[in-house]
Amino acid sequence: MYWLTSELSFPHPQNASSEGLLAVGGDLSVERLLIAYKSGIFPWYNKDEPILWWSPDPRFILIPSEIKISKSMRQIIRRKHFNVTFNQCFEKIIINCSIVPRNGQSGTWLTDEMIDAYIQLHKLGYAHSVETWQDGQLVGGLYGLSIGKCFFGESMFSKVSNASKMSLIHLAKTLNDWNFSLIDCQAHTKHLASLGAKFISRVKFLNYMQINKSEPAINNCWDSV
Repeated sequence: MYWLTSELSFPHPQNASSEGLLAVGGDLSVERLLIAYKSGIFPWYNKDEPILWWSPDPRFILIPSEIKISKSMRQIIRRKHFNVTFNQCFEKIIINCSIVPRNGQSGTWLTDEMIDAYIQLHKLGYAHSVETWQDGQLVGGLYGLSIGKCFFGESMFSKVSNASKMSLIHLAKTLNDWNFSLIDCQAHTKHLASLGAKFISRVKFLNYMQINKSEPAINNCWDSV
């Protein structure tokens, strides 16, 4: 087990446990979070626990061009049941991600500390939200980090059927237009798998991260989509 100090560094992700746990402790400063994501590492822990840092093997990702849209979902898109925007209400999105119930989950891993950290990342142009609206009401969405040509998805919520799915489809189509390499989904869910997400090895994921280090940031396009 690796315990982090005030030094802004992490052990190599290949040193993670079989469950993907790499390190414990540290903080959620902007500097540390950016180092983590660029290295293929992310925080995930519960309230009253120390910060836990993960790099699972295999990793669950979605290639933007490989998004799967069902026949029924295509009909919903054509009928314009929803309207989708970017970065219109980031704080509302992350708050909803923390409070909207999910099947099989009794609580949330989004602590106040994490919410504050990602809001700060949003203000600095790294974290972005996708909002799904129906009749002028916010009914679903997601948020994550854009670094280079990779989008690191963090959480999503849905108040009506297909709302979060709509957010992800719109995100994938936009990122494909921007030549993004992947959407990091972190861990497997049936919902994401139905949309085309798949497992790749940690080694392959880290190869993506290495290539991504030389990719320019695309942070000034989000508000104009």
